[in-house]
Amino acid sequence: MPSILLVEDDPALGVVIKDNLQQNGYTVDLANDGNKAIDLFRSKPFDICLLDVMLPKKDGFTVAQSIRSHNQDVPILFLTAKSMEEDRITGFQSGGDDYITKPFSMKELTLRIEVFLKRSSSNNDLSRKPYRIGSFHFDYENLTLSNTENSFQLTAKEALVLKYLCSNKGKVVKRNDILEAVWGTDDYFLGRSMDVFISRLRKYLKADPTIHIKNIHGVGFSLQING
Repeated sequence: MPSILLVEDDPALGVVIKDNLQQNGYTVDLANDGNKAIDLFRSKPFDICLLDVMLPKKDGFTVAQSIRSHNQDVPILFLTAKSMEEDRITGFQSGGDDYITKPFSMKELTLRIEVFLKRSSSNNDLSRKPYRIGSFHFDYENLTLSNTENSFQLTAKEALVLKYLCSNKGKVVKRNDILEAVWGTDDYFLGRSMDVFISRLRKYLKADPTIHIKNIHGVGFSLQING
C-alpha cells in the first residue's frame, strides 16, 4: 500500500485530502507545519510527498530542500495557491517534481499521484548500464555524474533529463517530448522550469569542453559530443 506524506496547515482541508486518499487505498501521514513534516519524513519511508507551500515554521520550499538532502528519488508534489511563475520555478529549484494549484479536485490529485508512482516504479526497472558522456561517467541508478576531477550528485529530475538526452545523443529532442517523458505533461510553466534543469546540467558538464547541450531555438535541445 503506497505511503504518502501530506503536509497541509489548513486542518479542514488536510483532513479532507487525507480521508479521500485513504479511501483510494493509500496510507497517509498528515503534518501541519514544516518542522513536523521533516521529522515525519526522517522517521519512516514514503512513496510520495504532498507539500503545501505556505506553512508555519518552515515553508514548503524549505521542507522540500530538507527532503532532497535525505532522498533524491521520492516524488514531491506541491499543493499551492500561488500562481506566480517565480514561485513555481522556486518550487522546482528546491527539489519539487510538480505542482497542483488550489483549488483542485481530488480526482485530479489522485491521478497525479498515480502517474508519479507508476513512473517511480518504472524508473526502478530502467537499465542499470552507466553512460559515457565525453570524459564523464553517468550512473543513472546512483544519480552520479563524475570524471577524474569532478563528482556531482544529481537530483532525480536532473538524472531523468540527462538520461533522456543521452538516450537521444546527437539528435534534436523536442521540448515537449522531454516534458512528456520526464514530467508526464507538456506545460508552459514546466517548460520554463525545465530550462533550470538544463542550465544545471550544462554547469556540471562544462568541465569537458567537448560536451555541448545545444539549444535549438523554438524546437528543443541536442546533446552533442565533439571529438
